[in-house]
Amino acid sequence: MRTLSQNQSLQLLLASTLCFLFAASAMACSRVVYLGPAGAVVTGRTMDWTQSMETNLWAFPAGLKRNGNAGPQSLQWQSKYGSIVATCYDGLSADGLNEKGLVANILYLSSSVYPKLDGKRPALSIAGWAQYVLDNFATVAEAVATLKDEPFQLAGLTLPGGHAGTGHLSISDATGDSAVFEYLDGKLVIHHGKQFTVMTNDPPYDQQLALNGYWKEIGGGVMLPGTERPADRFVRASFYLGEAPQTTDETQQIATMFSIIRNVSVPFGAEHPGQPNVAATLWRTVSDQQRLTYYFEMTDRPNVFWVELKKLDLSPGQPIRMLPVEGAAVRAGEVSQQFEPAKQFAFMPGGDK
Repeated sequence: MRTLSQNQSLQLLLASTLCFLFAASAMACSRVVYLGPAGAVVTGRTMDWTQSMETNLWAFPAGLKRNGNAGPQSLQWQSKYGSIVATCYDGLSADGLNEKGLVANILYLSSSVYPKLDGKRPALSIAGWAQYVLDNFATVAEAVATLKDEPFQLAGLTLPGGHAGTGHLSISDATGDSAVFEYLDGKLVIHHGKQFTVMTNDPPYDQQLALNGYWKEIGGGVMLPGTERPADRFVRASFYLGEAPQTTDETQQIATMFSIIRNVSVPFGAEHPGQPNVAATLWRTVSDQQRLTYYFEMTDRPNVFWVELKKLDLSPGQPIRMLPVEGAAVRAGEVSQQFEPAKQFAFMPGGDK
């Protein structure tokens, strides 16, 4: 057994204290990207919240006209690519996979500060941020090249229950490239590269990386932080991703990702009354970006089900379709034929308060 020196013990105490302090203001959610042999890329995430998010799955064809729903200067666009997304309140695209293998995940970040809307550029509700990326880009590099110039302003919103709808965005593509987008002190910060495979919530991403560095030096796999707080989940996800088997077997790849994101899920009963920073995991997704398959798991149901995008016709002119999830019948297996035609929803309105 490895014995820690006095200096290492002090560093461990400091790291633990920093993890607690930085995490204390963050809601839960985790995202992990597995890079395997033969170009395999699998992204998993958890969605953790203090109340029902009335989640459903939506299949959007290409060619849809969109409105950013952030006031009179709302961003307008037409989707280039079809996608499948998991929504919150049928008004916020929280997670999804498009037909080119691009994945987008919105995670809560309480320290987000967006620039005040100035009316000089189009505005986009944060509820449509992930959808805009899925609609318009095939790769992370394309998304970064466009978004770094900030062609629109992002508008925060208020979620049911009165919680601020602020967050950061992670994206990954079929080549294994990744990027994280955050607005801190009114400025856009982007981390771009294949090394950015893990993300949770607060603190801001550069501090998450620094805290993980502490644990790599101090813990070295001998000990890992075990709480449900975001900084601890980041460390555990990073460690177990490094331990993940390098396999070409599809079933093992998906199982590996589920095993990691289940490890960093927050169990029922772990909620702290009056603190939305710690919330139980409501659902999990795993996206196979080479085979274009989207796996979904409600934590209060016994089964995993999935959608093969190639079995959905997402070409222009096809209907929008929806699959009821929360509160619906228990599902298992491939469910692409169970989607039903539905009307396009409006994004939850964003704007300065």
